[in-house]
Amino acid sequence: MMPESTDVIRPARAEDRAALSRICLKTANAGKDASDLYSDGDYPGLLYVLPYAEFEPDFAFVLEMSGEVVGYVVATPDTAAFEARLAQSWWPVLQARYAQRTSEAPLDMKVLGQIRAPGKASEELTGRWPAHLHINLLPVAQQGGWGRRLVTRQLAALRDAGVPGVHLGVSLQNEGVCAFYEKMGFRHIFRRNAIYMGQVL
Repeated sequence: MMPESTDVIRPARAEDRAALSRICLKTANAGKDASDLYSDGDYPGLLYVLPYAEFEPDFAFVLEMSGEVVGYVVATPDTAAFEARLAQSWWPVLQARYAQRTSEAPLDMKVLGQIRAPGKASEELTGRWPAHLHINLLPVAQQGGWGRRLVTRQLAALRDAGVPGVHLGVSLQNEGVCAFYEKMGFRHIFRRNAIYMGQVL
């Protein structure tokens, strides 16, 4: 008899936070390791994963393989409402914590600048595609269809919540991944600071 697989997609838990931050760092350079690009390894996770796990736990899922968290997909069903909540409860805490930080590595200011002056998603996106998501997988999990399974799980959660559409941004340096999202039903919206794609749910 074959042993039962220990690989599973499950809701994120509080004890996953360190793993989520690490995965974000290890994939923050257009899908590759960005450890040398940030002076603080916590930086990218502060933008792209931890606030979702904190404020949108119903839309935060992890991939666990052999007991180790090696991937995640996070989302918010309402980008505008999420941004408002971060403005009230997330950014002020980080603004105080990192007030004296200066840029010491190539991508530090990408995070510090966002903390100090948070941007907002375009209404061109949030009007038709109000939700947005982020997905990242360590190399060990980038084969075997796990990315597709994670996105499928997230899209199902968003549909169950009555969300009409979802968007995502792809780094201009990682354009090759757009083919994956097209297979998942996403279509190009526009190209600016990133390649934005959306799907009507």
